[in-house]
Amino acid sequence: MVYLELMTKGITMPGLDAIDAALLKELKENARENIASLSKKLGIPRTTVHYRIKKLVEEGIIEKFTVKPNYKKLDLGTTAFILARYEPDSGMSQKEVARRVASLDGVYEVHIISGEWDILIKVRAPNAEEVGRIVVDKLREIKGIGQTVTMVSFVTVKEEL
Repeated sequence: MVYLELMTKGITMPGLDAIDAALLKELKENARENIASLSKKLGIPRTTVHYRIKKLVEEGIIEKFTVKPNYKKLDLGTTAFILARYEPDSGMSQKEVARRVASLDGVYEVHIISGEWDILIKVRAPNAEEVGRIVVDKLREIKGIGQTVTMVSFVTVKEEL
């Protein structure tokens, strides 16, 4: 895809020009793609691709290059989301409670959220029984965690890194 095509297809992201947006899109699809291949796909010189990637890293737009594992093949095919209430009388800050939750094995994401619940937690496990063990034996033992609600995902339609 040449630069003019990028402009006409409207590949944009706030704060990025069309080249950086297209480059970021390609790298999200395959972070291992080499510079020569990216140059050919985007229709821009290899030196430009190299410079743009370096700039995106230096500016913090690209934080790291990573992989997306197949969790089913790793026997972690069950994903669950847990809503938790923070207990302010625990003597711990909400951020400290969230950090302790984040350190648990099986926990992949922790978000402090607004609304009726205070913390959103994403866990992965081999099965629902193991999700239950994470909740009952680990999560609920953390000082500052109150009531929880666990929702097991049936199907993942979209998941990005």
